[in-house]
Amino acid sequence: MLIGVGTAGALFQHYLPEPTPPCAVTDFHRAVPNSGILFGVNLDWQSESLREHHDNLGHAPAVAVQFSDIPYNNQTWSHTVAAANQVRDERGIMVLTLEPHAGLATITEGVVGRLGDDLRKLNDSGVPVILRFAHEMNGSWYAWGQQPRAYVETFRRVAAMVHRKAPGTAMMWAPNYGGGYPFEGGKYVARRGTDNYRLADTNHDGKLTASDDSYAPYYPGDDAVDWVGISLYHWGNRRPWGNNDVSEPGKFTAMLEGRYNGTAGHDLTVPNFYQIYGTQHQKPVAIVETAAIYTPARAAQGASELAVKSTWWRQVFAADIPSRYPMLKMINWFEWRKYEIEIKDVVDWRAAGSPDTRSAFVSSLPKWLDYANSVHPC
Repeated sequence: MLIGVGTAGALFQHYLPEPTPPCAVTDFHRAVPNSGILFGVNLDWQSESLREHHDNLGHAPAVAVQFSDIPYNNQTWSHTVAAANQVRDERGIMVLTLEPHAGLATITEGVVGRLGDDLRKLNDSGVPVILRFAHEMNGSWYAWGQQPRAYVETFRRVAAMVHRKAPGTAMMWAPNYGGGYPFEGGKYVARRGTDNYRLADTNHDGKLTASDDSYAPYYPGDDAVDWVGISLYHWGNRRPWGNNDVSEPGKFTAMLEGRYNGTAGHDLTVPNFYQIYGTQHQKPVAIVETAAIYTPARAAQGASELAVKSTWWRQVFAADIPSRYPMLKMINWFEWRKYEIEIKDVVDWRAAGSPDTRSAFVSSLPKWLDYANSVHPC
């Protein structure tokens, strides 16, 4: 999901927190709950502070997601520090998504070294960090996409530096959901005859198709990965996307397990992400972003906002989720209203954007969720 990065000033526009005593974070493993699932938010920092979101829900999210470019300058990093200050004062965890929009070649040893130092400072200030580096690398829309060898090498270099310099920071590997792979037509799609194409052709039939593994060529290795993450959205029931459709029963778990077969087609060749990376590789699994599409301009058509969103969150927060997926340790709601290029219109993904949906959402949050008061990083 593409989002904008706010300014440091905007992050503090509504919220001036009281300082709390720092507590240096020295072990990223402490951010993984033994039981329960961390509840988090992917917040539009320019529209709402973390404290305001806490007040709206009646709970302090255990996790907040921040985006930043890399390489970055001092001004860009100040936005991340501003977000981290809010996370610290809510006593939560920051998922930091770093995006190398100028390409993987820009991630030099100097850039990686500075990152390690800066993350150590965040940890020392009391902020546990989970670093989601160059997410959706199996997609064809980012400058770091569909380059298996270069991506794995770069991720491993970043992980080695982070593990050495910032032990309070964990590394997250987070591909795009494999439905639609290899995402033909994107600017950065792997080209036939290249090394990238050959490495992505996992069944060795000379073609890059949906039958190839959409995740495995990009996996950096167990020693470099501490968390695995994936984003699962309800974009609608049929292409073209944008209609206000109530999701089909069982869609959320079907996508997580690579067995979706419904009105939008079938993704039966998509690997079972949870089984492979949660159960077999024994990595804590995060749903880094999730939400259901609601297009306000089409309010007169299809289902209501509450029906669209509540049907999805009832699947995401179903009673059997913790027992069914014991390695699932984090779920973050995508709390944005933004223009989406895929439908050329504004989408309101928020669960707390209006009083009616917010009230219903809060009432639906299950007891098995962990909030910031369950986070004990030091």
